[in-house]
Amino acid sequence: MRESLLVNFVYCHPVGHAVEALQYSLGYRRANPQRRIGVVLNSATAVDLTRWCDAIDEVYTVDIDVFAPPPADVLADVPAEWDWVVDDPRGHQTWQHDIFPGIRRYYELSAEHFRARGGHTHIGAPRPTYRPGNPLRLRLPGSARARAAELLPEHPGPTIAVLPGGSAERWRYPSLRSWRRILAALLERWPDARICLTGKLTDDGRTSTRFTRAEFTALAESVPNAAVALDLPLDEQLAVVQRCDLLLSPHTGFAFAAMAVGTPWLTLAGNDWAEYYFNPGVPFYSVLPDVERFPCYVLLGNNPDPVEDDGPRSPTMSAHRIESDLDELLDGAAWLLDGADFDTAMRSHAQRVHDLFGGRTELMYSVDNLLTSYLPQT
Repeated sequence: MRESLLVNFVYCHPVGHAVEALQYSLGYRRANPQRRIGVVLNSATAVDLTRWCDAIDEVYTVDIDVFAPPPADVLADVPAEWDWVVDDPRGHQTWQHDIFPGIRRYYELSAEHFRARGGHTHIGAPRPTYRPGNPLRLRLPGSARARAAELLPEHPGPTIAVLPGGSAERWRYPSLRSWRRILAALLERWPDARICLTGKLTDDGRTSTRFTRAEFTALAESVPNAAVALDLPLDEQLAVVQRCDLLLSPHTGFAFAAMAVGTPWLTLAGNDWAEYYFNPGVPFYSVLPDVERFPCYVLLGNNPDPVEDDGPRSPTMSAHRIESDLDELLDGAAWLLDGADFDTAMRSHAQRVHDLFGGRTELMYSVDNLLTSYLPQT
């Protein structure tokens, strides 16, 4: 019988965490192609992604509020018998427990529920076997790709997808005025560029873009021939982004999914997390902030005080910061549009993030620990 392995990856619901689960499932598949791979996800995350990932055989979901303990039968619909069960390590971190008591209780219940013949362990343990560093490529439905071709027909210049915000509070992303400044600079550099605005405003219990419909309309009106891809089904939204030459956004888990369809990511970095997901073969450029001038990258619950910028604004998303780094943002776009490669992107990012954190490698977490091999030798 095929060895069975369950990736027990229940955490907060943003899209990026679902992509992480796919990446780890792929690593366990590559280590043993004959395995039967299952995954458990928070039901409020982008579960649809699993349908387009060849590494996963079975998908289970649980309803969980990370801030409140789940009911004792939360895992009732998930089979208990597996050869291996591997948990998300965050489910066993004390500081995560302090913030997310629902996560703590979920993994306590997991320890009681699952019966793993080989072992119940965590991702990163020596066993079961695992192969890191695999390119993750989602296979989107043909119908979604056809719809995207209708929305974005062939264009002689570059097409730049823009996701102006993620799922955090609105003040943690650039103002409308700042986004207009960025798009004007892009079009000054590439007059034939097509801007494709994307996002999700529908409130369906999953993550959504904290940028209002009125702001999207105003932003679209500020550039010629803008394409707007709002509130599409996830497969169509990803197919649209797949047709773009790069995605420009702040740090957001949706960009992880964009890279999983092969689209390079240009990141206006800042807020809580330095970029930690790198998809082999897909280039990227992260415009890192000056953390002395624009504080960021602090533990959850320790956000720096907002600054005044059309209302309160995260320091790293302020007009002052954006103006300071606008030339680098444009140069990063040029590098990606000119055909950047993944290894060069990793070496560049590793050097810059090493300098940013003063060589403190404990602050340089990455999925599959990919960043480590690119860090400068000391």
